[in-house]
Amino acid sequence: MRSSDRTPLADFVRISSWPSLLTGAFLYVLGAGIVIFRGDLFNWRNFWLGLAMVILLQLSGSYLTTYYTRLQFPRLTRSSNGGVPNDDGTTLSRGTLLLLAVTTLTAGAMITVLLIAAGAITPAVLLVLGLAFVFSFAYAVPPFRLVYSGYGELVMAVLLTNLVPALGYLLQAGEMISLLGILTFPLTALYLAMVLALSLESYYADIKAGKQNLMIRLGWQRGMFLHNLLILAAYLLIGIGMLRGMAWALTWPRLLTLPIGLFQFWQIWQISNGAKTRWKLLRITAIATFAITLYLQAFTLWVG
Repeated sequence: MRSSDRTPLADFVRISSWPSLLTGAFLYVLGAGIVIFRGDLFNWRNFWLGLAMVILLQLSGSYLTTYYTRLQFPRLTRSSNGGVPNDDGTTLSRGTLLLLAVTTLTAGAMITVLLIAAGAITPAVLLVLGLAFVFSFAYAVPPFRLVYSGYGELVMAVLLTNLVPALGYLLQAGEMISLLGILTFPLTALYLAMVLALSLESYYADIKAGKQNLMIRLGWQRGMFLHNLLILAAYLLIGIGMLRGMAWALTWPRLLTLPIGLFQFWQIWQISNGAKTRWKLLRITAIATFAITLYLQAFTLWVG
């Protein structure tokens, strides 16, 4: 779609990033699913309030990220080099983005008040919420603005794959358990591997645009090596979890994606050795490895 054809609604949907929202929702559901799997009492009010808070936090982060990106890269267009559209009258203005961010943050604060009134805010919940808020702002807002620092992917990985599931569980149970880490750490590794694989295609365009991401900070050779190390680490962590007593019912669904993960490993290994790159296939594989593992784990917790 050309810049002149874009509408504010289309820009709003794109900036809101439904794939990211869906990922956050599934990770939250995964954390809450631990309570279902253990057969403990489940509080649906806290569940829906927490899910709404996660979505609002993600939306505010997306709007603030785009707001400051348009200040930093005012002439970039999505079609030319992966940037964001200009404020040319057919897309959301910076003022509108700032208003949307303030609105979502205000709504999130109101939900926090409701959770406090319901007695759901324990010290552990407060700690996780505080870290999630700090990470989200540090990712998007100066002076930190980690999104193009080379560390933004690490912050987002911890926020989505660790803090969001922890919030889903803590709003039900109130305190941490080791099972939460055993379930989420492999997902953190797969998420970072996915991000590295997806950023490889735009590597030179991002350098030209002056952007810094994890792949650029590492360099493409070390970045691809880390990618493959993360794939292996993810499934190693799944095996360690099994040795530490995790139920087989929670282990075998995650192992189903091992062939896809190994294929992703092989693709990056081939690229590092100069083979022809099939970018579309690499994108599909990288997303599938993480997404299917996440889905199978969440599904198992809720129905197992």
